[in-house]
Amino acid sequence: MVGITGGIGAGKTLISSIFSLLSIPVYNADDRAKWLMINNLPLKMKISKAFGNSAYFGDGSLNRQFLAEIVFYDPKKTAVINGLVHPAVAEDFIAWANGQQTSFVLKEAALLFETGSYKNLDFTIHVTAPEALRIKRVSSRDPQRGTDQIRHIIAQQFTDKMKNKLADFKVTNDESVLVIPQVLKIYEKLMEHE
Repeated sequence: MVGITGGIGAGKTLISSIFSLLSIPVYNADDRAKWLMINNLPLKMKISKAFGNSAYFGDGSLNRQFLAEIVFYDPKKTAVINGLVHPAVAEDFIAWANGQQTSFVLKEAALLFETGSYKNLDFTIHVTAPEALRIKRVSSRDPQRGTDQIRHIIAQQFTDKMKNKLADFKVTNDESVLVIPQVLKIYEKLMEHE
């Protein structure tokens, strides 16, 4: 099991899609967390208990705006929601990974190192890009996010220097170096460990 991470806007989804083209299954932890928060009944009950009935609309869908407003700038509440969601994602990932029939699988997660979930993986890949480029990418892709909000998200994540120390492999995605040859080199090394 291989983890792939990078700060917001670094391009981990792009790198994951290249691995996907090489027939490596990719588990997107962030997307799956959103799905579990709506579809995993025990998790929904825990979130409702922790944050009140306003956490969900009457139709059972997640009230993202409400949760974002009460959690985003409060580290204690962020820790509460993470303490509920991350274990559910970890359990879901293991069940998914066990069902795959490939040499290895990728777990794409923004907070792989921050949550400690990298410790349960065989290898990790860190995707890097300069902060200014990351902000530009996120602003283009998510125009509703202001620069201050993007900087706040970046401040909540480990620095590239910290992630590079923890990662087994690094992909530079700064638009000055081709990424496909970097991915192929990592792919070959991972296949050797099969």
